[in-house]
Amino acid sequence: MLKEKVDKSKQKTSDKKEEKDQSELILRVNDLSIYYGSNQAVKNISFDIEKNSITALIGPSGCGKSTFLRSVNRMNDLIPISHNQGEIIYEDLNILDKNIDVIALRKEIGMVFQKPNPFPKSIYNNITHALRFYGIKGKKRLDAIVEESLRKAALWDEVKDRLDQSAFALSGGQQQRLCIARTLAMQPNILLLDEPASALDPVSNAKIEELIFELKKDYTIVIVTHNMQQASRVSDKTAFFLNGRIVEYDDTETIFTNPSVKETEDYISGRFG
Repeated sequence: MLKEKVDKSKQKTSDKKEEKDQSELILRVNDLSIYYGSNQAVKNISFDIEKNSITALIGPSGCGKSTFLRSVNRMNDLIPISHNQGEIIYEDLNILDKNIDVIALRKEIGMVFQKPNPFPKSIYNNITHALRFYGIKGKKRLDAIVEESLRKAALWDEVKDRLDQSAFALSGGQQQRLCIARTLAMQPNILLLDEPASALDPVSNAKIEELIFELKKDYTIVIVTHNMQQASRVSDKTAFFLNGRIVEYDDTETIFTNPSVKETEDYISGRFG
């Protein structure tokens, strides 16, 4: 586990009183700000994410949704001018701490991007590439993980007879499900999805939504989406981002039927954004 890889004495802890039983939470975001140079893209946000839930992040383009999502598995580290203030607590550790093992973190908190990005390898080797990097060997073991991951991604029946073919031979929707399977093969606890269906046709989009709902049984999912119908269909909770802040965070049904903030109502009704 990630917490076994870090000196806990160096971690900051939050004194914030929690309303939820800690055993129900998997992420706690405390007064988080994210900067690109002098530009503050995310502004002092705080909220909790529950285990085995689907949390949708909605809001207009450029409001901080994807920036926040990338911070959860430290993808923003790849941007030299990016820096953070505040905390994201996972397993009682502030994962923004400089002492965190980022490679171990990304194994436990996987991410799937907007556009399918399969490796230029076979379907089989797309799944096993990272596994081999982590020292997982033995054809029988790898075969089992490949099948399990593809089944979880609802792709096994479509590709089981052509695992040695290039991943680029798959359709766009199949490639995205392959990328999800590739992430699931690492056995993460959290799955981050950055508009995973925005580049797909309606049929593929529906399959991705069905898959997301099924995966909630075993994973915590955080999804960025511009599709209000998708957010209302698949998520348990919704956070509305605007100008780098969270305007409202509540049960999805409440957000879409009885929002407490006018900006939220205006956005979900299409008055702006």
